[in-house]
Amino acid sequence: MTFTYTTKEGDMVDLVCAKYYGSTYGGQVEAVLAANPGLAERGPILPSGVQIVLPDITPQPATITRIWG
Repeated sequence: MTFTYTTKEGDMVDLVCAKYYGSTYGGQVEAVLAANPGLAERGPILPSGVQIVLPDITPQPATITRIWG
């Protein structure tokens, strides 16, 4: 089920995702941007009153690249 969030002054997409989904490491930001065409063009800090669709997604596990041993 999707949820619609109305931004408050100073909200950022990654902050909204972290609050709603509990993380930003599983593709949540990308899914929200895909569900809201034109949202990225508003810039990193969103004005108040923007409605954002937060889709129901299954987070993907974070990929960790080990450089040493």
